[in-house]
Amino acid sequence: MAIEDRDNVHVITHALARDTLSTLRDTSTAQVSFRKGLVKLGRVCGYEIIDGAMETEYVPVTTPLTEITGERLTGLDDVVIINVLRAATPFVEGLLKAFPSARQGIISAGRDEQAGMDEDGTFPISIDYVKLPDINPEDTVIVADPMLATGSTMCAVLEEVLDNQPDPENLFVLSAVSAPDGVLRVDEAVPTATLLTVALDDHLDEDGYIVPGLGDAGDRAFGTD
Repeated sequence: MAIEDRDNVHVITHALARDTLSTLRDTSTAQVSFRKGLVKLGRVCGYEIIDGAMETEYVPVTTPLTEITGERLTGLDDVVIINVLRAATPFVEGLLKAFPSARQGIISAGRDEQAGMDEDGTFPISIDYVKLPDINPEDTVIVADPMLATGSTMCAVLEEVLDNQPDPENLFVLSAVSAPDGVLRVDEAVPTATLLTVALDDHLDEDGYIVPGLGDAGDRAFGTD
């Protein structure tokens, strides 16, 4: 399993994930390639979650020549993926290649850039749309957003996800890049969540952007400014 435990965050170190992230960081990566890169990264991350969190059971298998004992994954039908609009859409597309039968939820959430960052390092968050499936105790829930910066958006999203729902068996917060501030904030707010990222970056700048980061993932994926 290519996941390293680094205190309150787990870093996916799969070689293909690191390679894809380097492409996403590069300013020369055009819109289509950036979007496809997020899809690829989501797929790799999904496979790593399967390898690290999903259990298997032994089952009898009949081959053309004999009977053997094989293994089957359990829990693949008990997965919920939450798409944090809009940047997570291609990221989730990749996750769905690993979890094709997952139930899906959508939350449109964003920080108020005009208001600016508060003294405590957070932003005001606007939740504009929420559509979630029922969550069951046996579920694995993956909340996907490529960028975990201040953690303001993710904390607001998790509050919506967990509101009046039973605690799922596994709750993952999945990002491509994370800042230490956001990791700490989400870990303190929702200690039951497992934070997964492909890179723990250095810091946030004065505007709350991840450095070195990869820019605005939504703008780069959808060709907007």
